[in-house]
Parts: sequence; C-alpha cells; structure tokens
Amino acid sequence: MKRSLVTTLIIGFSVSGIVSVLHASGLIARLELAVTGLFSNYASATRVIGERWQPGIVLPLSLGVAWLTLSSVPRRRIRLLVLFLLIELLGLSWVCSLYRIFFQPLPSILVVVITWLVAEGWIVFLRRDRAHLSRTFFTDRLSNKELRRLLEGAISFDLQPRGHEVSVIVCDVANKHSLAEDSGPTVFAETTEKFIRNVADRLLEGGGYIQAADGEGVVAIFGFPDGNAEHADKAVHVALDLDRHYRECRQNNGEIPGNCDTHVGVSSGTIIIAPVKAGKRPALLASGEPIEQARRFCAANRLYGSHILIGTRTFDLASNGIVARPIDFLMETDSQDRHEIYEPLWLASEAKPEHIARRDSFWNGIVLYREKRWAEAYTAFQKARGSDDEDDAPLQFYLRRLEPLALNLTEMSSD
Repeated sequence: MKRSLVTTLIIGFSVSGIVSVLHASGLIARLELAVTGLFSNYASATRVIGERWQPGIVLPLSLGVAWLTLSSVPRRRIRLLVLFLLIELLGLSWVCSLYRIFFQPLPSILVVVITWLVAEGWIVFLRRDRAHLSRTFFTDRLSNKELRRLLEGAISFDLQPRGHEVSVIVCDVANKHSLAEDSGPTVFAETTEKFIRNVADRLLEGGGYIQAADGEGVVAIFGFPDGNAEHADKAVHVALDLDRHYRECRQNNGEIPGNCDTHVGVSSGTIIIAPVKAGKRPALLASGEPIEQARRFCAANRLYGSHILIGTRTFDLASNGIVARPIDFLMETDSQDRHEIYEPLWLASEAKPEHIARRDSFWNGIVLYREKRWAEAYTAFQKARGSDDEDDAPLQFYLRRLEPLALNLTEMSSD
C-alpha cells in the first residue's frame, strides 16, 4: 500500500506537471484549438474556464488514474474506465458549450492517457522483475498452478524477511534404517530418490512449498507464499491423503518405491523466511520452531508405530475437520516444556460412528493412563480395539505397557 501510494504521487505530480507546462507554454495550442473546435466554439463563449483552473483539474485526474491503474482492479476494467473518462471529458466540453462556457478538454485528455500509459508501463516493468524473482525462488518448489498464480499477482509475495504463520510437513521413509542395513548403498539411494520424488510431487499437488527434499526427508510448508489461513487443515488433509495412498498401494500390491512406508510430522506456528544469496542461485531461508518440531514428530512415529503425528497448535486449528486422538507428550531437549502430540485418523466427513466411539475409548484410556488408573485404562483401551486384521500400533503400544501393570493389580487384589 505504501509503495503504491508513493508511486501514484510520483506519476501523478510528474505527468500533471508536464502537461500543465505544455499547456501554459502554448506548445500544444494548435492541437488544443483543433480538438476544441469539434465540440465547442470559443468565439461564442461568454465564460471561459481560465488557465488557473487547469492544474486543479489535471492533478486530481492524474492522481486518480495512476492510483486506479496501479490497484488490483483487472486491467480490462481499467481500460474501459479510462475510455469512459475520456468520453466524459469530451462530453463535458460539449455540455459546457451549450451554456456558452468554454472548457479546454485536451490537457485533461492528455493527462489521463499519459498517466495510464506510464502506470501500465510501470506495472509491466514490475511484472517482468517479479516474474524473474518468482521463477528464481519458486521454480520446482511450487506446483505449476501455484507458480502461475504467483506470476499473475494473485498471490502477493514480499522479499523482505518476515514471519509467516504456516504449517510444516516433514515426511520421511518409515523403514529407512532397516532399508539402509538390508540393501546396498546403490539400492538405498535409488529407493530413497524414488520416495522423495513421489512424496514431493504429492505435496506440490496439495499446494505446499517444498523447502527441502533430500536424504533427510521432504519438508513442505503450507500457508506460504499464499498466506492461506486454512494452512493447518490443508496440511493435515494432504498428510492423510498421502498415508492413504501408501496404505492402498500396500493392500493392492501397487508399485511402492522400494516397498517404502511413510512417517509424517505436522507442526504449526511462526517461521522466519528471508532471501539469501549464499550460492550462485538465490534461495529462501526458512527457520523456526515448527520445522524442528515437525521433524521430531516425524521421528516419533517410530516409537509409537503411528504414521502421522501433529502438534497441539495444528490440532487446535484443524480439529473441526478431522478425527484425531492424543498419543503422548514430547519433552523439549533443552527445557522442561512438553508438547502434546496427536494422531489424525480420519477426515470428519468420512468418520463413521464406530470410528468416533473407538477414538473416544482410546482418549478415555489415555486420560486414565495419565492418572495412573491402570486397570480402568486397560479396560478403556480394550474397548478401542478394531477388527482382528486391523493393525493399530499405538493401541498395542499402550496395551503392552499396561498388561504387566494390570496383571500386577489383579494379583494384588486376589491376595
């Protein structure tokens, strides 16, 4: 807004000043008489809008046209408005002549046309510069659809370092360590490359910005650069779709890169994004706690046997659209702070009543477990069981923890 105002003032005062000088010096006098003669007769006029009024007319016109052209109004609509304004200026000169008032429209016409051309030229210059910067920073990191929106100006992007409210997805190979041990370096590298390419493509299709895609996994940011307020919902939905895709591939014996499985971590919050020029190609630096937490959540899946883990902030933002259950607390490595993690299970629109009932039983079991009411927690977790062929690793994790405790309580009560 500030830059548009400054540019508007510069263009408006410059163009109106040039046209006023041309008019006052008489350099365009012949052209003025020729244009005016088509609509009014100077000799028959009893009143004349004098020279002192011309700057007061052309300056507001120039500022208004510059501001309108530099705004986000569609270009076609602006061209129509400029055309209507020119017609109105000629019509005003004709109406004034009916009342024997002489109004010289050419300075106003010139200021409208020149201002519009200068503002359009400025936009073309900015778009060319913006297109170069956008391709530099976002090629292969945004989908073609999102990159096109960025180039067209539908997505605003400021190169100044600043904070962004986003959701970060980190996705890695679930069985990476065993895969590295069981296969040779060549096979491991090929498998990891296929996995990274497949996951990155799916995150791009989901609207994410690929911040990194290497041997440590794929990092995608949702809510940047589009500033979408629904970034958490979008990120969790994409994570669930990704997990469903790999699950269906396993069930249908589809082509899975190296028989890989996925671990996903999602965290929401503020990250700092700034341009850096450390190498030959400029890049964007992204740093913040959500990226680190998403990596930790992704790695924590190995402990609980889950596939997706999200943080509290993500759960709060996306809870209306998903069915999720609490899993545990993760301690900070350098403080006593704890982060509660949740496992999203289904989209709310797809969840059946029995799914909700099992989720509620599991949630009740977690509450009782934290209160150290072992026997009641064990009973609640038993109610959360699904079918025999369903592999619910987090549920089995807690049942294994509780079995010796519940057995010990049973023996103590029998004694």
